[in-house]
This record gives sequence, structure tokens and C-alpha cells, in this order.
Amino acid sequence: MIRRRTIATGLIATGLALTLAAGTAGLAQAQQPAKSADAYPNRQVRIIVPLAAGGLADILARIVAQKMQEESGQSVVVENRTGGAGAIGGEAAARATADGYTIFLGNQGVNATLPHLSKINFDPLKDFTAITQIAAFPNLLVVNPGLPAKSVKELVAYAKANPGKLSYASQQIGGSGHLTAEQFKLVAGIDMVHVPYKGAAPAVGDLVAGHVHVMFDSVTLQMPQITDGKTRPLAVMAPARVKALPDVPTMAEAGFDNIAGGTWFGLVAPTGTPREAIDYVYAVAKRAFADPKVRERYESQGTALPLSTPEEFSAFIQADNKRWGEVIRSANIRID
Repeated sequence: MIRRRTIATGLIATGLALTLAAGTAGLAQAQQPAKSADAYPNRQVRIIVPLAAGGLADILARIVAQKMQEESGQSVVVENRTGGAGAIGGEAAARATADGYTIFLGNQGVNATLPHLSKINFDPLKDFTAITQIAAFPNLLVVNPGLPAKSVKELVAYAKANPGKLSYASQQIGGSGHLTAEQFKLVAGIDMVHVPYKGAAPAVGDLVAGHVHVMFDSVTLQMPQITDGKTRPLAVMAPARVKALPDVPTMAEAGFDNIAGGTWFGLVAPTGTPREAIDYVYAVAKRAFADPKVRERYESQGTALPLSTPEEFSAFIQADNKRWGEVIRSANIRID
């Protein structure tokens, strides 16, 4: 478990270094055209992040913030508003003036699953306008090596032949790993017992020890266990195979093309935000992650950087919200 924490800490440290590197690369690019005094942005911009400072989400926001500050000459502040599974930060952003000077780092939890899991005081679909999806961290289906299944189809066959005998670990109730597993159960038509934990570390510990059999976890956090042969990867929930695990098939390749899972982050703004601001922030985000070293560092860890258009991201959020709403209702999951 020490090694797992070390790798996660290393990724955060690397991300902070990439923030600085992205800024240095930005200074080397051609000068942006001069803007008129009333052009956006002409004063301080804040990016609200509903998660703690120093984490992966925070680093993504700071890369964008630094790039925007360099190009605009205006101060860009990252404000961490934690609590309520993201609801506190989400509500603060949703209630902010829609003038382009408050941006929110949206994510799967706040924008797609939380409205179906708990009562919140805002509507993520109506109260936000999409800007761009920055990053997607796909889930990976892993099993304890003691399980005879060496493919997804073999896992499904084993589960059907042994109903109720398989158990799966999740990092928390209502989290990505929990919901992905419930989706898998529905699509595959199998039964597995849910064993929730308070955090990823104890869940992975019990998976390695064989106390639970299956888990949906991030590629990044599972790499140490996979490398040491302590867990066996069966499939990745991504459109294409990831560089970190080139021999592991996607769920579609494994025969389940209607299963998705993982955590994503993207920029949104309060509904009514001027299109000028939306387009500017989108363009800045694309330039912030255009640096080859930045892209390689993220993509080598299995992270996708879609940098989708506002329209593409809006359609994605709508579909993701619908997908997880159906799973949550079917499994009768609540977190209040």
C-alpha cells in the first residue's frame, strides 16, 4: 500500500511540475493579438474546484488558470470549495453571476451522478453551460489472480455458474467504481455482492488479499498491483486501449460495447454566460494541453484528453447523466 500512495503522490508532484512546464511553453508561443480594454477577460477570473487542493482535479484547473493568466494578463484564481460530495462547490458556481468570471471544474460526480443520488439545491443540466471536457480517467476491470476467469466472458460465465458467490469492492457508495460495477451487473445479467469501503486503499488491500474478487478501479492506481501480479486486468472502460496496458482489451473488444465507466473532468460555466467567454476559455484550455510533454505524461498513464467543443461536451454530459441515472434507479442507490 505504501507503493500505491507513492505513485499517487508522484503523479500529483508531476502534475504540479507540468503546470509550470505548461506556463513556460506558453511564454515561448507567438504573442496573442492585443485586446481592447473591454474584451473578455478584463478582470480577475475564478475557477471553482469542488475537490481539495493538490489533487488531480486541482492540477487540471491550475494548468488552465496559468495559461489564461499568461495570455490575458488578468489574475486567474483557483478556489477549492469542498464538501457535500461536490455539491457545495457546484452550488456556489451555479449561483454565481453568469458573466464569464466564474468557471467551474465539473466532473462526473457533480454533473452526472449526484443529482440522482442525493437532494441538491441546483440542477447541473439546467444551471451550467458546457465549455470543454478536459480529461477522462477510465476505469479498469480487475480481479484477484486466484479467480479462474482470465477474460470478461469467462468472468461472466463463472458468475452465472456461481450465483451470489462473487463479491466486488468499491471505494465508496455512489462512487465511480460502485456505479460501474452495478452497470456491469445489469448488462451482463449477473449477481455480485457489493462490499463498500471508505477509500480506495482498503478496497484494493482486500482485493489483493482475496477477501473480495472483483473491482473497478482507475488504470493509474491499479498499475502497481498489476505490475506485481497482485491483480489481473480483464478490460478497460475506454474507447481505445491505453498506452499503459496495451495488451488489455477495451470492454467493447471484450464483447460489452455498451458499458462505460471512469471519472472525467471538464469546464462549465453558469447558464447565460456570454458565448465570447465560453469560446475564449475553450480555446485557452486547448492551448494549455497542446504541449506534447503534457499530453504524453497524461496519456501514458491511461488518461484521455478530449478537449471537446462546447456542443460535444454538452451532448456528452446529457448522455452521461442519463446513463448513470438509469443505473442508480435500477440499483436503488442513495447516499443521503
